[in-house]
Amino acid sequence: MQRQAKKFRTEQKYYLHLHDYATLRHRVSSLLAMDSHSIGSDGYCIRSLYFDGAQDHALHDKNNGVFKRDKYRIRTYNGSDSVIAVERKSKFGEYVCKESARISRVEYDAIVNGDYECLAGKEELLLKEFYSALAHRAFRPTTIVDYWREAYIYEFGNVRITFDKKLSAGTNTFDVFDPNLVLKEAIPVPQTILEIKYDTFLPDHVRKLVRPDQHIRSSISKYVICREVNLKYFKE
Repeated sequence: MQRQAKKFRTEQKYYLHLHDYATLRHRVSSLLAMDSHSIGSDGYCIRSLYFDGAQDHALHDKNNGVFKRDKYRIRTYNGSDSVIAVERKSKFGEYVCKESARISRVEYDAIVNGDYECLAGKEELLLKEFYSALAHRAFRPTTIVDYWREAYIYEFGNVRITFDKKLSAGTNTFDVFDPNLVLKEAIPVPQTILEIKYDTFLPDHVRKLVRPDQHIRSSISKYVICREVNLKYFKE
């Protein structure tokens, strides 16, 4: 789907019991290639710092089922600062669009400490709009979301089948690199989140492999889940 020069993809989410995950993982891994960014059999670790407005509109828009909505986050991988990306995830019905722009560790540290001027002169539109959200719309850090992603890819249709595990929320800081970060597991251990993502079509043999019709589709937001955990620890 194309809308306003942005490329939107279909994204479908499901909760899987541990037994269903083991069965599906065996089928998927036998035919699809694992994402090259994986550092082991569990995949790779994603840790993101999410931002929201003064009225928590990203939180409430999701809970209220608003058709079109956006979220800003800063994302890192495997605990490293070699790749730090500002991302905006836009939702339009069941279609999603993710925009991304790199920032440095120095810029990240400044943003976390409330100094946004490092973004003021950026050329990338995403960073300009992120700066505007921070400086003029009272956006601020709201929660850290941490999980392991086991991802499998199929080139045709730009398909990604992912299993997101060990979803946890940060409870004592908004710095993703803080060595004293305390993480609280956010969903029951026997559950894994399955995500099916593709551009214009899901190839039939992949559909038969994953069998999405055998699972109950859910409206899952890692941000909302972790934010609800996070609210128990931070006084707002």
